[in-house]
Amino acid sequence: MKSSTRDKAEGMFHQVKGKIKQTAGDLTDNPKLEAEGAGEKIAGKAQEKMGQVKKVWGK
Repeated sequence: MKSSTRDKAEGMFHQVKGKIKQTAGDLTDNPKLEAEGAGEKIAGKAQEKMGQVKKVWGK
């Protein structure tokens, strides 16, 4: 698998995982878990964007 495709896939996975954590933290009234989920979602978005950039540059 190309690096760009892997980054995009992993980024999407982290976004979904982060959303689940964020929702679970909200439902259980656990601000730490909610914040951790939000952070993971942001990191996933950044990784997905990195994959898109790599694809444009052909890496």
